[in-house]
Amino acid sequence: MSKNNITGKDAGRSVAASVQVSEDEFRTLPFADKRNDLDGMLPGEKMALILEDPDGKKLARAMQPHELYWLFKENGGPEAMELLGLASPEQCVFILDMELWSRWSFSEDKAVEYLGYIMLGSEDHFLEVLPHLDFNLLSLFLGRELIVAGGIGDINTDEERQTDWDHTFDDVFLIKFRNPKHATIIGTFLELVCRLDNPLYAALMESVSGEIDIESEEECYHIKSGRLADLGFPPHDEALEIYSRISSATFTPGHNKMLLQSVEATTLPGILLTGKTFLERVILRADSELFRMELNYLINTALVADEAHLADMEQMRSVVERVYGYLNIALEYLSQGDESKGAEIIAGEYLKRLFQLGFSLILDLKYSADKLSSADYATGKVLSGLKTARPRFYRGLDPDGIDGYREFLELQDVAMVSAFLKRLEG
Repeated sequence: MSKNNITGKDAGRSVAASVQVSEDEFRTLPFADKRNDLDGMLPGEKMALILEDPDGKKLARAMQPHELYWLFKENGGPEAMELLGLASPEQCVFILDMELWSRWSFSEDKAVEYLGYIMLGSEDHFLEVLPHLDFNLLSLFLGRELIVAGGIGDINTDEERQTDWDHTFDDVFLIKFRNPKHATIIGTFLELVCRLDNPLYAALMESVSGEIDIESEEECYHIKSGRLADLGFPPHDEALEIYSRISSATFTPGHNKMLLQSVEATTLPGILLTGKTFLERVILRADSELFRMELNYLINTALVADEAHLADMEQMRSVVERVYGYLNIALEYLSQGDESKGAEIIAGEYLKRLFQLGFSLILDLKYSADKLSSADYATGKVLSGLKTARPRFYRGLDPDGIDGYREFLELQDVAMVSAFLKRLEG
């Protein structure tokens, strides 16, 4: 995988300064160079080149599942559907895992939507993906969408014979759709499964005709969580630990950080990197594959902790910005502007603890703000931003004076708000 990503050697380059390359030029590049170039491009340009390139399928499948998902969500439209048609089964399963759940609850509407997207591709692609779909999840989903009777060797009851059934695909199982608005997509899916993998179809129908209870949903949730954990997305309760408060006064950076390569470092969701922050300058001194892996995992953890749906790119960017901001604040606090010392700190201390330190410095502001109130509009806005679970910086304090909020990005933000609160306290 390319190492030229936004946490690597070119961290000073803005994502907005996308490498411009024509489709013809791109096609002539070796595959490895194509991968390198794609890492530095804006989503629209990246999507267009992948879809038009003879190696498009190979390029799409070379991405980590969450990379392809970010690209899929940032673009949308027909091109995104075409990209989904190139995705590997593992990438498709990841997309379903991210889209079909809201915390612990499974969404039938989302399942129908994304089942429809997958079926827009070729029949060969559907047949490739089908064996990788979670049987228990399909049973849970279809059990909420269908009433099924019949079966091999079964004799229908009087009630079943009197039921007005909607369809049968094999003259064995009788089907009635619970939700008419989903009937077309569900019916198309069942027809494909019945024709392409009849044993699977029969097993699903037998399963659906039985009892489906809440334990099935819980089991599917845990299986899904295990798959995501394998890709670097921890369970929600574990992820929340990054927001534990620690004492900034007694914090001492560690020196013996031990990391194991587990998840390949990848390009993070698009954010602007100017190369001007203390953190970015330190990254240039301490870049490594293991560092990028740790940073990626921290960002994934923050996304899970804040329940930032990967479908919401603005929310994702806000969380990513918060991670960079808290790390930057912690490093500035500990290093006092010494980049060499900053590089030593991130080489020896876990990024999770540095994130907790940055958060704790900001949390101190929240606790002060919680005791204050003001009828003044601007002052009230400052306090309101600080009183939220994830304190926000009021942009009215910035030179441009915009009436809105952003993340805390540097130690100067903390110092400015601290001084503001002290004046307010009198």
